[in-house]
Formats: sequence, C-alpha cells, structure tokens
Amino acid sequence: MSKIAVVYWSGTGNTQEMALAVSDGAKEKGAEVSLFSASDFNDSMVNDFDAFAFGCPAMGAEVLEEDEFEPMFESCKASLAGKKVALFGSYGWGDGEWMRTWEEDCAAAGINLACESVICNEAPDDGAVEECKALGAALV
Repeated sequence: MSKIAVVYWSGTGNTQEMALAVSDGAKEKGAEVSLFSASDFNDSMVNDFDAFAFGCPAMGAEVLEEDEFEPMFESCKASLAGKKVALFGSYGWGDGEWMRTWEEDCAAAGINLACESVICNEAPDDGAVEECKALGAALV
C-alpha cells in the first residue's frame, strides 16, 4: 500500500479544500494518506512516505507562503528527488505564475512531478475538486 503525505498551507480554506480532495482521490485508489499542515511537517518525515502532494496558495506577488510553507518545502526539497511529487493550490489574482515558478524550482532541484499541477481561482469548483482527486490518484 502506498503511503502518501498531503502537506498544505491554507489561509482562507480554499487550498485546504483542495488538500481534502487530493486525499480522497488517493484513498479511493487504496493509499494510506496522512494530511499535514505545513507547520506539522518537516524534512525528517520524508522517508516515511512514498509520495507527496504539496499545496500552497499564491501569496503577495505570486509567491509561496513565506512564513511556514516555503521554509518547510525548502528543507524537504533535497530529499524529494526520486519520489512521486505533485503540486496544487489556489490563487485570487494573477495567472498562476507562482505555480509555474514552483514547478521550475522543483525541476531545478531534480524533482520530477508525477502529474500536471492543479490550480484554481479562489474556491475550488466541482471541476477543480475532480482534478484534485485525480492528482491524488496519480500518486498511488
């Protein structure tokens, strides 16, 4: 059975809703899923899981949340090469630049993303929820 960590930061609840859908999609495929807020996950936990879904909304000038999420992700990044990783998040402005930048950062660190990232504007609609479930299933 695949062990998957879904790690996210959410300020308004939109990315949390996406994280729950990712978790549901992985569970439906038979995975054992652990859900973590960014403050509850660290690099010492990476080896406990087979795959990871990281979720963070766009903040400020389309960057990752800087106080909790970005430092946690930076500390884990070196340990994620060779693991199944997927990204998701919501945004309220812009065009998704933060996700493209995050994907490029992963590629530069040797992290191969397991599937296309999922982004949505504001709260996830039914289509975004289904995309999140598919993201979770792709990690199994």
